Amino acid sequence: MAPSLWWWSEEKPRATPVVVKMSNPNYSVVELSSPEEEDELAAISSPPASRRLRGKNAKQLTWVLLLRAHRAAGCLSSLAAAVSAVAGAVRRRVAAGKTDAADEEQEEREARVPPQSRGLRARFYSCIRFFLFLSLALLAFEVAAHYQSWSFGYGVFDWVYSAWVGIRVQYLAPPLQLLANVCVVLFLIQSADRLVLCLGCFWIKLRKIKPMLKVQPPDLESGDGKAYFPMVLVQIPMCNEKEVYQQSIAAVCNLDWPRNKMLIQVLDDSDDPLARVLIEEEVAKWKNDGANILYRHREIREGYKAGNLKSAMSCSYVRDYEFVAIFDADFQPTPDFLKKTVPYFEGNEELGLVQARWSFVNKDENLLTRLQNINLCFHFEVEQQVNGIFLNFFGFNGTAGVWRIKALEESGGWMERTTVEDMDIAVRAHLCGWKFIFLNDVECQCELPESYEAYRKQQHRWHSGPMQLFRLCLPEIINAKQIGFWKKSNLVLLFFLLRKLILPFYSFTLFCIILPMTMFVPEAELPPWVVCFVPATMSFLNILPSPKSFPFIVPYLLFENTMSVTKFTAMVSGLFQLGSAYEWVVTKKSGRSSEGDLLSLVEKEKLPLQRHLSVPNLDHVNAVKDSSLPQLHDRKKKHNKIYRKELALALLLLTAAARSLLSAQGIHFYFLLFQGISFLLVGLDLIGEQIE
Repeated sequence: MAPSLWWWSEEKPRATPVVVKMSNPNYSVVELSSPEEEDELAAISSPPASRRLRGKNAKQLTWVLLLRAHRAAGCLSSLAAAVSAVAGAVRRRVAAGKTDAADEEQEEREARVPPQSRGLRARFYSCIRFFLFLSLALLAFEVAAHYQSWSFGYGVFDWVYSAWVGIRVQYLAPPLQLLANVCVVLFLIQSADRLVLCLGCFWIKLRKIKPMLKVQPPDLESGDGKAYFPMVLVQIPMCNEKEVYQQSIAAVCNLDWPRNKMLIQVLDDSDDPLARVLIEEEVAKWKNDGANILYRHREIREGYKAGNLKSAMSCSYVRDYEFVAIFDADFQPTPDFLKKTVPYFEGNEELGLVQARWSFVNKDENLLTRLQNINLCFHFEVEQQVNGIFLNFFGFNGTAGVWRIKALEESGGWMERTTVEDMDIAVRAHLCGWKFIFLNDVECQCELPESYEAYRKQQHRWHSGPMQLFRLCLPEIINAKQIGFWKKSNLVLLFFLLRKLILPFYSFTLFCIILPMTMFVPEAELPPWVVCFVPATMSFLNILPSPKSFPFIVPYLLFENTMSVTKFTAMVSGLFQLGSAYEWVVTKKSGRSSEGDLLSLVEKEKLPLQRHLSVPNLDHVNAVKDSSLPQLHDRKKKHNKIYRKELALALLLLTAAARSLLSAQGIHFYFLLFQGISFLLVGLDLIGEQIE
């Protein structure tokens, strides 16, 4: 060994020693490489005459291969660490035994929800378990049929299998194929609607169509005319928003609008004593600094957000104001928000609403927020903008909008009859003939829910409420005299039925039930273009408004199908007025929006009322904490959960993927496999915020 090392040290190689530091493993490797890779190749293919050069290059090649092997080992160790972390998270979930069922029942008891909703969920979960057990039995049966060399004795197995095939062909395949064909037709109709919306958005971009001001603003420098500054009421409804109350109040108080023309209402529905103290103290400090701001608190939270807004609009001083701007607690408008939105009302007496789009400060926080950003970018960029330009109507988003108070009053005001009070007031205002404008270039920052639990509850409310509203508004839509036949058709067929009812129905039924069942009943089939090509095209269209999210197109497609379970159950509960349709849970906030927004406030030109966020009165806060200590201890700690319906569907899809593998159905197998893995990750709550 020593002579060979000495011989190597005596060499005068042309290469320069390079020390490569590797983080994993924790040591360095000396790599001797020639200046160009062509030299290595030439040395390998050189004739036997140049033995010395070939030997040297062989050693160099050995070191290069060794270095690459170490790098590959480092990658494998990182991958193993990631797999180990995921396995540890799964083990903790299973060991904790915290499922979604326990918390849902607790919330129902607290909210005094009728028990029929629990019966619906139990029946729905039983159906999923039935399909799962049936698929497992069928898989075992098909595996046995695949290996007929197993001894079943005197042809009994052949007779049983033939009888099963006959039942399958005569009784199971026809209704399953009929349901599949109906869902495919609905899928194609919804895809055509999505394509038309995208073409409309493309036309808007191509022609640079934007809402126009009826009255051009005067040139203040020349002294011609007078600026338009009507009386504006600004409302901030909130409930236990300890994480975000400071930046929302600060952003609204710094709106660039004459002080005597604007009144801010902080509408607090908090039942947490500490939150009440903090919010009231913050309002008092801004009021001492000269802001025209009021604090209102309701002891009884009737009607949730709708009841809160209705109570605020009943104040006698509201009649002095012409417009009302609404911002949820996690929204921070820029100082020029009112100057960009209110001028559209001047000279346009038919205009009832100006809506701004949302932007998200935490869209890159985790995979869940990235996927939400794709959905909401399409909603604002395509759906809201196209409907606003071509129909003068869209669903109010509940925040970051300015209403004409006269439009609210003529439409009947805020009503507590549904959990989507924003859509309710928008539909009633549309039926009264009011027009809407959507401003795609005016943004208002907010934050997305970072945990799957919060997102799931938000989506349940967003998909059960429209079905409640559809039942209530259908007679009003039919009898409306202010809008014509085509606008009524748009409301009933497109706005409610196609986009709110049909979409979650076919998405869940087609891809989560029918597709895995066709693996066990092959006489009913779904063509590959339904399983792969059309969904991929629709996902591509959905992701166009957020081009930076293209790497997430496949996770987005799988996650949307996964969420179809929640959306389908919410749609059913809202359509049939079940107890869970009336659940109104405030979406959890993390307060991440405070950092960027407060920094931007500091960087902007200082306004008369602008100041840094204040430090609460700690003595007062500690006193409130001590008085409410038992209540705080009674609250359960936050934790990740196990979602039973998602796990059951994961097993169903993975079982169907195994059956698809036996029958060599390539595209179906890959779709079922990855969709089953997606359900498995969501069911174990491994997407979104992870809590140690």
